[in-house]
Amino acid sequence: MPEPAQPSEPPRAAPAAGPPTGDIPPGAQPYLLVLPTTEGAPPAMPWPGAEGQPAWAIPVTVPPGTQGYALFVPLVPPTPPAGVPAQAAAPAAETRPGETTPATEIRPGAAPAGETRPGATSPAVGNPATGGPAGPTASAAADPAADGELAPRPPGAGAQATPATPGAPPARGPASGATPPAYQDMRPWATYPPPPGWTPRPSVPRTSFLGARWPGPKPATGRAAPLAVLAGALGGAVFVPLGRVGIGWFPGWLTLTLGVLLAVRTRTAELPRGDRLIRAGWAAAALALLAVPAFRNAWWLVTFCVLGALGCATLAIIGGRLVRSILFGLVATPFAALRGLPWVRRHVAAAPEATTVRRITVSVVATLAVLVVFGSLLASADAAFSEALGALVPDIDLGVVFRGLFLAAVGGLIAVAAVYTLAAPPDLSTVDRASGRRLSLLEWAPAIGALTVLFAGFVVVQFTTLFGGQRHVQRVAGLSYAEYARSGFWQLLFVTLLTVAVLGGVTRWAGRERPVERTLLRVLLGLLSALSVVIVVSALSRMWTYQKVYSFTGERIFVMAFEMLLGAVFLMILAAGVKWQGRWIPGTTVALTVAMLLGLAVLNPEDYAARRNTLRYEQTGKIDAWYLRALSADATPALTKLPDPVRRCTLSWIADELAEPDPWYAWNLGRHRARQALDRVGPGAVGGPKDCRRADQFDLPKTRRPR
Repeated sequence: MPEPAQPSEPPRAAPAAGPPTGDIPPGAQPYLLVLPTTEGAPPAMPWPGAEGQPAWAIPVTVPPGTQGYALFVPLVPPTPPAGVPAQAAAPAAETRPGETTPATEIRPGAAPAGETRPGATSPAVGNPATGGPAGPTASAAADPAADGELAPRPPGAGAQATPATPGAPPARGPASGATPPAYQDMRPWATYPPPPGWTPRPSVPRTSFLGARWPGPKPATGRAAPLAVLAGALGGAVFVPLGRVGIGWFPGWLTLTLGVLLAVRTRTAELPRGDRLIRAGWAAAALALLAVPAFRNAWWLVTFCVLGALGCATLAIIGGRLVRSILFGLVATPFAALRGLPWVRRHVAAAPEATTVRRITVSVVATLAVLVVFGSLLASADAAFSEALGALVPDIDLGVVFRGLFLAAVGGLIAVAAVYTLAAPPDLSTVDRASGRRLSLLEWAPAIGALTVLFAGFVVVQFTTLFGGQRHVQRVAGLSYAEYARSGFWQLLFVTLLTVAVLGGVTRWAGRERPVERTLLRVLLGLLSALSVVIVVSALSRMWTYQKVYSFTGERIFVMAFEMLLGAVFLMILAAGVKWQGRWIPGTTVALTVAMLLGLAVLNPEDYAARRNTLRYEQTGKIDAWYLRALSADATPALTKLPDPVRRCTLSWIADELAEPDPWYAWNLGRHRARQALDRVGPGAVGGPKDCRRADQFDLPKTRRPR
């Protein structure tokens, strides 16, 4: 909308006699001045305070052409002076009781600041000490010689002085020369000096976690990062046997590891020595776990070892020592692989020979596309040309091609994540930061105390069962000892898992500021951990008894090993509670998990299960042949010692798997030993489905799926 025309400024009066502009006598005080009342203008607001008391006001600068006026409300309750009616004393802007904040109101039709329109009311109070808006006002009000005329406003003054309203009470002030008290210092807020000892708080810009804790490495040039990614891609595509277990997992991972180490050898030197040693230990653990596929053929054991190796790799790349930082590494590593792709691409683009490499790549791709398309068309058009072309071009298995491309992509992405992260590791201090939320004693102590009492009762019953034996179980529960053991192991396994979670949560969130809280927390957690160890022993005893009566399997042996790992966690909690130092428990738990997997690989659980079942068959004449024939090549040497027809059944499936030779990267010690065992017994020891029906004497039906 168009800007209203600016009214002409009224003529200013001559300067009043007295001190120069900007020099206010010490005795001058700011007072509330009002204009004469005019028809149609708001009523004047008398000064509600005591005589001689100043009022706070906020100076307002209004742009030229603005229609309105500013009303400054004093910071005192609106108390009308004696003899003034309440209606006349009511201010234009309502002030609620208890409010001390000045209110500002803009109404249309008023003049801009700095101008006086007829009938407008513009009270203003300023800073007499600094020559602010109240300087001339105070002078004009205090000097009777001014005769109601305005003094000229110096540059930068806030509001013009106005003559007093006819008939209004005369403005009174303190005696000349009086020093105003400290609370009457009415300088603008920005000019007040800071109090003693005050220091300004630096403004911290709000940034995301990536910007503050993980900004990533600086853009760099060179061939190290692209070569490390190429090594990871070639290691995965050339060595890793995706279809079967083999030795290729180890050289493929070793190639990737060496490429990454050579690329970041100068960056890792910036890390603390202890951190470098810990990361090197996790990298060595990953290599050790990926060496298991070269010796063991059990698919479930190899799967756990590969997953454990990937977990160790995240600890070597991201770091982390507590639970949250370890879990953060599992999520951050795939994210770093995608985030680091543009960073690696800039290395390639910044290389001097980048243009030449790009042109060669485009030329090779175009040449292959032309040969494939036109060669296929010409071969289909003429049989003689197709035969000649087939003699020159080797057979290409599309499955092998896609397998190589997939493994190359996976290996390259792992290398990208490793190089990108090790070049600039994230700051995990905020990830592992202690929680500010604390549970009071009343919130956690009753639950943990009740759980401790419940565990104590269960442990008493377990001691009775262990010492009472089979007769006690049959008399009380009406079950055989094996059925009793089978019915309770899995429940106890879940109990131990939940107990670990409860202990971790209470340790993290329970308050320990007072001595009574620390003492009670230590006692209850110690008792709960000790009772949990007894529950672990009971679960292991149940599973061992169950396997002796029924049959041993590799999966049951693995579950027993996992239960032993949980028992070790409870023992570590007991040890950490002595001095309240438990930050080493998460890392130690991961290390014990790696040790458990390597220990199972040394034990060869499927071979152990086959030998235990062979001994059980010799003692009882019962055997689970349907399960044994589903075992991997690791169990074949033990199965060849069984008598016919059980041996013919158990060797029927593994013989079909070993009939196909292995490529060099899929060589496996378990399959190598199985082939040697089959050669020793001869082809007549291998049977078929008919032999398995004759051998099905116990435990499982014929329709059971192999594990």
